[in-house]
Amino acid sequence: MAKGGASYQMSATPVTIFAHLLAISIVTLVLVWLIHFRQGFAFKSHIKAKIFNLHPLLMTVGFLIFSGEAIIMYKAIPAKKNTQKLIHLILHFIALAAGIVGVYAVFKFHHEIHIKHMYTLHSWIGISTIGLFGFQWILGFFSFFFPGAESAIRARMLPWHAFFGVVIFFMTIVTAETGLAQKFLFQGLRRSEEARIINFTGLLILLFAISVVLSVILPRRRY
Repeated sequence: MAKGGASYQMSATPVTIFAHLLAISIVTLVLVWLIHFRQGFAFKSHIKAKIFNLHPLLMTVGFLIFSGEAIIMYKAIPAKKNTQKLIHLILHFIALAAGIVGVYAVFKFHHEIHIKHMYTLHSWIGISTIGLFGFQWILGFFSFFFPGAESAIRARMLPWHAFFGVVIFFMTIVTAETGLAQKFLFQGLRRSEEARIINFTGLLILLFAISVVLSVILPRRRY
């Protein structure tokens, strides 16, 4: 213990800053990968791979990054509780919307090249994650935002809401990692620049997940 009873416990602030830097790095790598190596992305194109490319773009840049930012914003934004709650809700809604469109993009791609849907572990975990994420958002909206449950009920629900939020975020990370590994194997990538970018993206996603969870555990400032 430090003088005056204060501990040497680390603050969440540097961790949240690190998480933001990781998020920027992940977005940059994904854009370089998809634009430079994979011909970009589009909803309609005679190059069907461009339709598929919307899937990793939206699921990583939209769903994963925004859901992580929604979790750490309680430690990153020093605002009133109701303001924090609103920002948390909006960021998670953006993540959910991006995830839904991302799933639509991959289904559209499969339909246009006539291959089966939902045949990999990645797809099974992914669709489960989107479903649970949507349920969690709806339940949280009506319980904590509008119209809002009674205070005693909210108090009992809050730990479970936070717990399942972290679990679903963990499922998001697993989905992203298995998706990158699946793409790596299906494309037959070996020792190439594209392979290194995919691997580095996976490593940064893992570090981002660790940073998000650590920010939840740590206090905002030193005591």
